[in-house]
Amino acid sequence: MSKVIVIGAGPAGLSAAISMAELGVEVLVLDEYMIAGGRLLGQLYEEPNGNWWNGIKESKKLFKQALDLGVTIKLETPVSNIEKIDDSWVIYTESDTYYTSYLLLATGAAEAPVPVPGWTLPGVMSVGAAQVMTNVHRVKPGNKGVIIGVNVLSSAIAMELKIAGIDVACITLPKMNKVTEESGNPMDVMNSLLHVSHMAPSAFVKFGSKLMKNDFMKKMGITFFPKNGVKMWDIPIMLRKAVIEIYGEQEVEGVTIATITPTGEVIPGTEEKISADFICIAGGLYPLAELAAVAGCPFYHIEELGGYVPLHNERMETAVEGLYVAGNITGIEGAKVAISQGITAGLSIANSIGGPNLEQQIVASIQHIKETRENAYIQFHPSVKVGKQKLQTYWEQHLHTKRSEVYS
Repeated sequence: MSKVIVIGAGPAGLSAAISMAELGVEVLVLDEYMIAGGRLLGQLYEEPNGNWWNGIKESKKLFKQALDLGVTIKLETPVSNIEKIDDSWVIYTESDTYYTSYLLLATGAAEAPVPVPGWTLPGVMSVGAAQVMTNVHRVKPGNKGVIIGVNVLSSAIAMELKIAGIDVACITLPKMNKVTEESGNPMDVMNSLLHVSHMAPSAFVKFGSKLMKNDFMKKMGITFFPKNGVKMWDIPIMLRKAVIEIYGEQEVEGVTIATITPTGEVIPGTEEKISADFICIAGGLYPLAELAAVAGCPFYHIEELGGYVPLHNERMETAVEGLYVAGNITGIEGAKVAISQGITAGLSIANSIGGPNLEQQIVASIQHIKETRENAYIQFHPSVKVGKQKLQTYWEQHLHTKRSEVYS
């Protein structure tokens, strides 16, 4: 029986394994992908201090550090099921079955692309797929592309595609319907875009974003937003145009776009075509938490964290004994936050196993998570702190209910 099993070899899982191995804990890490690193692998951007955050480089560093400490890492090993039998977690894979008393889920996040007419054509992909092709496999997804969906993820990846010398014709909205009610509404999109304005190389865009402090100014901004968009990294970001369809015979040939009103309605007669040989759809990320559900962990839907998240506390402990979580399964944030969460989870598990008291280090690591979140260059959800406060309230309610059951 392994002392601790970690599912997910991304930034959270690897950092947790490292923090435990440094304390002499035996750790096994399982991951379905062929390379360790998770979503960290695709990241490449310049930070405000001028340093480059290179996800592949950071992944290799974490991977090597874990191996040097004696962590066992099994890649290309998808987990099909987990269950609790007596006091042990049973983890099922195609090749083996593993047992542990302490299980950490660091399964990360998945994309939720919105449906667009024509999205089944060859050449249409999620924006994350384009990122992996470009940054991990060094293969261009195409020569000229259009990104459908204006959000933090698409903005960051558009910049990465541009760095790779790929022509991004524009980033624009999907046509608004019941599914795309928020991602197709110019006002909602503007609110989210304002939180990444600091990434823009244009001083004009940065200055303009500072003026959008109240609803009146935002409404004025949308009403008079240039129909051909505002350029960031020389890529037009269009909040007053939407993709009606993706067209092509045997493969993608381009998109049909139309001008929309400030509230998202298509203006008839404004349709035009933009040629492209690949299309990216950016619907955002959600916590990949199926295994936590299988394990019987209670969930709460918290919009500020990206969707349904398993109930857990600041120590990364869930409501199920012996089950811990870290990284994007706890809410959509950046890799640096995931790394700090992994460290906290690792310390919490090691403390539960026994040995030296680690309470002081755990408290310090929790504070480090908050500081890392506060200073994050890219924030996928601007109200993430509100989401974490909601989660903490749910956790306190859970403890209160548990105590009531004990004394009743």
